[in-house]
Amino acid sequence: MLYMMEWALKSDSYDKAHNRFLEEAAPMPEGATLLGRWHAPGSVKGWLLVETDKPETIYVHAAEWGDVIGWETTPVFTDEQAGASSVEGRGRR
Repeated sequence: MLYMMEWALKSDSYDKAHNRFLEEAAPMPEGATLLGRWHAPGSVKGWLLVETDKPETIYVHAAEWGDVIGWETTPVFTDEQAGASSVEGRGRR
């Protein structure tokens, strides 16, 4: 399953988050694969696309960074997955 994790730095946590990121590179827990990470220039926001069959790894990562980052996590589908699901759903009408 794919998860889009949107993050926003908490106020007054920039230096702590920045230093930790540079030191540790924010690896994902075992069982989760980081497919991409994006940063919004000039803002405190960013996104991670993570693949895992163990959703608890998403929670673990959010908790690791929870002192400096607020999170919103959304399960997401690819176009292929969404298309197949919509065809199946339309067939159930």
